Amino acid sequence: MLSSKVFCFNPFRENTYLLYETFGNQAMILDPGCHSRDEQNELVQFVSDNQLNPIAVWLTHCHIDHVLGLAFCIEKWNIPYYLSFPEIAQLKAVEVYAPSFGIFNTWLPEKEGVVFEAEEIRLGDEQFRILQIPGHSPGHLGFYHALSGQIWSGDVLFNQGIGRTDLPGGDLETLKNSIMEKLYTLPENTVVHPGHGPSTSIGFEKMMNPFFKLRS
Repeated sequence: MLSSKVFCFNPFRENTYLLYETFGNQAMILDPGCHSRDEQNELVQFVSDNQLNPIAVWLTHCHIDHVLGLAFCIEKWNIPYYLSFPEIAQLKAVEVYAPSFGIFNTWLPEKEGVVFEAEEIRLGDEQFRILQIPGHSPGHLGFYHALSGQIWSGDVLFNQGIGRTDLPGGDLETLKNSIMEKLYTLPENTVVHPGHGPSTSIGFEKMMNPFFKLRS
């Protein structure tokens, strides 16, 4: 079985997720945003208290708020990080624009990330389907766990909202198509874990999201 823990990190209030086996010790860190020493310690303490073994970092996309803890995590646990090919340029750009957000001590990994090349990826016995959902960012990914009916979808679909498209690589029509074609085709009881704010569901968003109100 799959368990998860969400942390709200950095000034952008970004959701960092720790996914782990309920009856095992393998864990995966999704979108590490832990920026301050206290945030890093909070993540490490949870891993230690639950005797988990992080084996990788997965990135939905590489905007600054989702990678502020990337270098810390891969060096702390000596693990690889995975991203989509279009997001490599997004990651490299973080150091350039970070000062415009008042962040001057950006610390990015020295080693290259591993590009996702398969449509599925595993965490122990847990299998995830990788969804290509661009629009907020050109190489944005979602991670769908069909067995438990959950998807970790970054900054694409929020509780009664959608991701912004005014950042480099963003495109509103592409984002809307991603939501309609990739997310809204999932079962309506699928729980959506976004990159910011509370979780929601596909069925709820179909009815209540003002950008995609499909039913009266």
